[in-house]
This record gives sequence, C-alpha cells and structure tokens, in this order.
Amino acid sequence: MDRMDSYKEWRDKLEGSDPLYEELLSIEDNEAEIRDRFYKDMSFGTAGLRGKIGAGTNRMNRLTVGRATQGIADLIIEEGPDACDRGVVIAHDPRHFSKEFSILTACIFAANGIKAFIFDDLRPTPELAYVIRQLGATAGINITASHNPKDYNGYKAYWSDGCQVGSEIADRMTEKILAVDMFDGLKTADYDLAISDGLISVLPSEWDRKYLDEIESLSIHKGEELDLSIPIVYTPLNGAGHVPFTTMLNDIGYTAWHEVKEQSLPDPDFTTVGYPNPEDTKAFALAEKLGREVNAELLMATDPDSDRFAIEIARPDGSYLPLNGNQTGYILVNYILEGKKDAGALPENGAMVKSIVTSTLSTIIAESYGVKMYESLTGFKNICGRIPFLEENGLQYLFGYEESVGYALSKNIRDKDGISAGMMVAEAAAYYKKKGKTLLDVLNEIYDRYGYFAEDEPNIILEGIEGAERIGRMMSSVRADLPEEVAGLKVTEVIDYKDGHEDIPASNVLRFFLEDGSWFAVRPSGTEPKIKFYFYAKDVSREGALEKNKKIRDEIFTRIRSVE
Repeated sequence: MDRMDSYKEWRDKLEGSDPLYEELLSIEDNEAEIRDRFYKDMSFGTAGLRGKIGAGTNRMNRLTVGRATQGIADLIIEEGPDACDRGVVIAHDPRHFSKEFSILTACIFAANGIKAFIFDDLRPTPELAYVIRQLGATAGINITASHNPKDYNGYKAYWSDGCQVGSEIADRMTEKILAVDMFDGLKTADYDLAISDGLISVLPSEWDRKYLDEIESLSIHKGEELDLSIPIVYTPLNGAGHVPFTTMLNDIGYTAWHEVKEQSLPDPDFTTVGYPNPEDTKAFALAEKLGREVNAELLMATDPDSDRFAIEIARPDGSYLPLNGNQTGYILVNYILEGKKDAGALPENGAMVKSIVTSTLSTIIAESYGVKMYESLTGFKNICGRIPFLEENGLQYLFGYEESVGYALSKNIRDKDGISAGMMVAEAAAYYKKKGKTLLDVLNEIYDRYGYFAEDEPNIILEGIEGAERIGRMMSSVRADLPEEVAGLKVTEVIDYKDGHEDIPASNVLRFFLEDGSWFAVRPSGTEPKIKFYFYAKDVSREGALEKNKKIRDEIFTRIRSVE
C-alpha cells in the first residue's frame, strides 16, 4: 500500500468526529505532509517507538500505540499463562497524551488477560526498570519521548530482566506488531471494570520509597565525611524528577539545595526550556540564574523522564562550566573507585561498562585501580545487558555509563538513572568540598594524572524521509572511501561494526583510531533524525587537545557535509 492509499484508508475508517480524522482532513492538499506521515510505518526497534504526535502511520497516536501494545500482548500470550499472570508494569512521563496512552496500554493488556500494573501519576523511567525486576513482571512499558521536544512522544518496551528489550525480543515483538490490524485487531477493556476485576492494579506509593532506598544504599561516604551545606541548584526541567530527586536530597541531609521553581512541576509544553535536554547547555539558563543568586557550586538537571542527568560546576569567577557526559563520567568513575579503595571496599574482581563511543579516558582510570572496563553498543539495554555476563563470570558490576549523559550505578536498576547519578555527584561534590576541593579541581587533577583529552559529540539533524535517505548516503560515502589521514594524523585502525566486532553485536557504527591515541566515531541515531559524531583528541595539554579536536572535527564535517 503506497502512502496515498494508506492516507485514504485512515481517512475512510476514522469517524468524522475523531480528532485524527479532522487532522487528516486538514492536510488533504499537502502532499509533502502526507508523504512524511505515511511513507512508512513507525518502526518498532530496540528503543520501541518514538516520533511526533499526530495522525499517520509514522506518528505517535492511539492507533500506532494500540497496535504496538496488541502485538506485545500477543507475544506475552505466546509465552504462556504464567507470563500473563506476572503482567506488565506501565509508566508515563509528563508529555501530551502520555497518561492517555498509558491507560490505553493498560486496557489493551487487560482485555488480553494480561495483568497491568500502573502508577497513579508520572514516574522516572529508572523507577519503572527497578519495579519490573522487583515485581517479577514479564515486561514493562514507558510512554515517554525522553528529552525530545514537546511535539514528540514515545513508547519504550522492557523485558523481564528490567532492561529495554534487546534485538531478539524486539524482533519477535515486531513480527507480532506487524500482524495486527490497527483498525480491527485491537482488544480493549473498560478501565474501571478492569480495575475491579483485578486485571489493572495501581501500584502503591511504597514502591517509590523502595526505589529511593535502593539509590541511597549506593552511598560511599556519609555524615561528617560530607559538607552537607554545599549550595546546590536542581531542575527537573518540568519532568518526573521533582519528587524523587528533592526527596533524596532531603533524605541525605543537604541543607542548602534550591530547586528552579519555574521548572519544578510537569509542563508538557516545556514552556520555560523549549528543548528539555540537559545535555544542551541552554536548558540550564534558569538554573544558572538561580545559581548566581544563591552562589551555588553545583547545578544539576534531569530530563523529563529523569533518566538523563547533566551538571554545571562553578568556576572561580562565579560563572558556570557545563560538563559533557564524558567529563561527568570521569568524575563518577574516579570518585567511585577512589572512595571504595579508601574504604577498603574495592573488589578484586570489579568491572565497569561503557559504550563504544564513550571516551577511553575512563578506561585508563578504571585500569589504574585494577578494574576491567568492558564495552558495549550504545544504549542501556546493552550497557546493563552486560551485568548478567559479568555476574556469570564472577565479576562485580560497579558502574556503567555512556557519553550522552546516561549513568547506571545500581545493578538492580538496569537503565540509566538521573536520580542515582545526582545522588552520587552531589555526594562527590560534598565530599571533596570537605577536603577543600571543588569538582573543577578534581576534573583538572584527573587530566593531570591520566592525560589530556578533549571531548566533542556534535550531530547533524536531518528530518523527514529526505533526511533519513541523506544520512544513509553519508554513511555509505564514508565506508566507500575510508580516510587514511585526518588533521595530519595517520589512521591506524578502523572498526566497522556493521557485521559485529569481537563480542560486540552488529551495529551501524564506524570508529577510527589515530596514531597519537586520538579517535573518532560516526553513527546514525536510532531514535532521532540525526547523524552523530564523537571526537576524542589526546594531547600534552587540555588546550592542545581542544585545538586538535577542532581540526579533526572540521575536516570530517567538511567531508560529510559534501554528501548530498
């Protein structure tokens, strides 16, 4: 069925009073808009679904959400009665239609005889990941678009291990989903009746406490070892972090923390921030303003579903320095290992995990403490997916992270977790302050001890079908003509993960290593319309590394942008 036939089918099958019908009618003369909405079915991958809200097969709406849910229900039924009885945990973020989609999801599972466990309101993504394993549920669903702009929503699928589904389960889900007729093949129950029948259960608040107890148990230093009067500013960016993050700060006993009030409560339009990604320094504008008012030494932010976490730290002149995900990772790797060693709690069989596009400086730090750093593909289904392997081989998981401001500190929370990352960074700041040092001092000490790296993770956004096709041409162009030299440095090794590499599964990633220890990588995003780059330059000084990184970036960008 071509896109116009698909458009007409939707228009013919929807009722005239349906908002989706009215939306389709409004674009009947806009061929480009119809093409973008119907040129493909929204693909269900290992990150589930994610896209703009609206009518169409390539949009997030009740039909595409319903079809995905019915397909997953069919898979769970195939797993057997026990899988249905163990049920599915469902959460949502503050976005437009998130609560409605979560209730729809619960009602479809209930209609298929599968128990659904829902929260009474929005919750952090990592809390969902935690509860899945604690309840012994078969699966989990989170209605969230993470850090995307306000016109997006998404559908993250988890399996019984508490991780986002891996490729094997995702492929089985996809097969079931594609077999569902979204107009005639959806079963749905009445919400109130399903609750009275016990097929839908609202989770009690005690799970919030258990989740925070798990996080707070990770603490390395406590009490008098910390300066709990350190001035801190936190913003949840109008997302799910407000209650758990501020509760955590109070539990530990911080006395000088402040929250950005304009961003404390849920706002699906993200009015005060626009693009609610803490990785984007513009998201810190109000936090910086408040920070200057209260002389804060540390600014912290979580994204709308509270799995991403980023920080800015005070400079001596009172301005704020944004740290990228790698730099925050260096501080966490260093603090965890240093703290455990000083406490005599560093295991001989410790292990950490980072993604293949995350800085190798963290590997150098880990190895200096006798800790093995393993690599995985990007995404915490892969990073936390390493935990069973580590345990089977007698290794103790200590930490996992990736450069895109994602950190996983607990082996029992198998996804990136902005709340636990915030707990540990705040603790590190309070610990070092007690010793007369700032996090900036610590970061500079890390560079002085282990080597000077510069990190840069730019991307090129190319939306729509034309953008997707151009990204494909860009990757093909690089593969067809691999560079032998970049910025005057010889390329000594190229790893193409398209067919896998060693124990890393296949992925559309290219990684280039240069003769002086610098390296870079390129890959298309799996969840957003962009091609992503990762540049890591090494030099005898931080300034030299930054200059070299710019030269490498400029040369590669000149080449990639020439691909039409």
